[in-house]
Amino acid sequence: MHKTTALVQLGTDLDRDSSTAQGEDVTRSVVPLHSDRGSYENDKDFFVERDGLRFAGTHLIIDLWGCERIGEIDHIDAAMRESVEAAGATLLHIHLHHFTPNDGVSGVAVLAESHISVHTWPECGYAAFDVFMCGDARPNAAIEVLKRYFRPDRVEVSEHLRGRD
Repeated sequence: MHKTTALVQLGTDLDRDSSTAQGEDVTRSVVPLHSDRGSYENDKDFFVERDGLRFAGTHLIIDLWGCERIGEIDHIDAAMRESVEAAGATLLHIHLHHFTPNDGVSGVAVLAESHISVHTWPECGYAAFDVFMCGDARPNAAIEVLKRYFRPDRVEVSEHLRGRD
């Protein structure tokens, strides 16, 4: 499946006319994954070597309990944008959806280095974030940003190294 079609089917371009989105060349902003970092001058999406391990990237599962403002879509947007910046990642697109009547929010920030996704349950004070980043990005930097924005009573983080050799 062509990358443009896949993005439209995933709903990342729902706010745009689908005929325009499907005809557009979105691959210009997609950085290929290479084991040879010297292949592309601006390559920010490559396998990581750390502590003797080689892997595609770090995937953090972040559970926030007892949160504030997790039903406010603009606040979530700002938190995600600052998380991307703090991590040194490259934002390509954000799509957030506000649900009613409980005011939950679901969405994704698509990054050159992968993504940050969010799902919130304001009625329970709970927010679930996935932060997956490759290359030189620092996904752990997003944790402090999310804590500052949502002031949770409790934070649980698990880390998974994706694509380990």
